Amino acid sequence: MLLPMIAIGGVLLVPAAALLFATVFAAVHHAETIAHRLGDPYGAILLAVAVTVIEVALIVSILLNAPPGTSEIARDTVFAAIMIVLNGIVGLCLLIGGLRFREQEFQPRGATGALAVLGTVVVLTLVLPNYTLAVPGPVYAPPQLLFVAVVSLALYGLFLFVQMVRHQDHFRDGDPAIAAGAGHDASVTGGWWTMTVALVMLLLALLAVIGMAETLAPAVEHAVARAGLPAALVGVTIAMTVLLPEGTAAVRAAWGNRLQTSLNLALGSALASICLTIPVVALMSLALHQPLTLGLEAEHMVLLVLSLFMATLSLAMGRTTILQGGVHLVIFGAFLVLSAIP
Repeated sequence: MLLPMIAIGGVLLVPAAALLFATVFAAVHHAETIAHRLGDPYGAILLAVAVTVIEVALIVSILLNAPPGTSEIARDTVFAAIMIVLNGIVGLCLLIGGLRFREQEFQPRGATGALAVLGTVVVLTLVLPNYTLAVPGPVYAPPQLLFVAVVSLALYGLFLFVQMVRHQDHFRDGDPAIAAGAGHDASVTGGWWTMTVALVMLLLALLAVIGMAETLAPAVEHAVARAGLPAALVGVTIAMTVLLPEGTAAVRAAWGNRLQTSLNLALGSALASICLTIPVVALMSLALHQPLTLGLEAEHMVLLVLSLFMATLSLAMGRTTILQGGVHLVIFGAFLVLSAIP
C-alpha cells in the first residue's frame, strides 16, 4: 500500500504530488496558449519540448540522488513514455474519435515518418545495448553511448526540419476547414503580448517543476519500494505525471475531430522524450563515469516491437476506427500489468 504520510523534508507526499501536478498543468497550459498563437505543427513541438524538459528534470533528480547500481530509471521512464504515448494516448484518441465520428482521417506521411524516426532511435537506445560485446550487460561502452546520443539528436533535428520547413503539409490536416480551426488563432490568446506573458510564465513554471522534482523524486522511489512494487514503476509514475496534461490535450483534439493534431502531439512527445532525454542522461553518465543501463528486459522488448508494429499498421492508411484504438489500449493494459507483476 502506498502510504500518503511519507514525509519529505517536512512536506507530505500527497500535497507535494498535488502541487507538482498543478505546476505541470500550469506549464503545459501556458505552452498551449503559445501553441494556439503559433499554430500547427509549431504548437505541438512546443508542447512536446516543454513536457520533455519536465521529464528530464525528474530523471536527472532521481539519478543524482540514486545509490550506485540503480541506473535504470532513464530507461524505464523513456520506455514507459513510449508505451503510454503509442498505446495509451493514441489508443484512447483513436477509440474516442471512432466512437464519435465512426472514421477519422489524417496525413499518413507525417505519421509514418515520425514512426520511422521513433523506431530507429528506440532500437538503437533500448534494444541494441543487450547485444553489444564491448562491455557486459545491457549497457553501451562510452564511445557507443556518445554515438547514440549524437545520432538521437541528429535524427530529431532532421525530423523537426522536415516538420517545420521542408514538408509542413505532411503534418497539417487535409481538411481545410479543420486545418483552419487548428491553426494560427490570435483571437484565442489576445495577440503577441499575451503570448509573451505566457512564455514568461511557462519558463517560471518549468523552473518550479524542476525545483519540486528534486524534493519529490526520492519520495516516489521510497513509496514504490515500501509498497513492495517493482522499481520500474518509478519510471511509469514519472512518465504518467508529465504526459497527463499533453495526453489530455490530445484527447480533446480527437474529441473535436482533429486527429491530426492529436497525432502531432502524441508522436511528437514520444520523439522528444527519447531523442532529448537519452542524450542528456548519456552525457551525465559520461561526465560522472557512471554506467547507464539502457537495454530492456525480454518481455518489454516484445511489447515494444508489438507496439511499433501495430502503430505502423494503424497509421499507414491515413484512416482509423475504434478497432485500432481498442487494439492499442489492450497492449497498454498488458504493459501496465507486466510493470506491476513482471
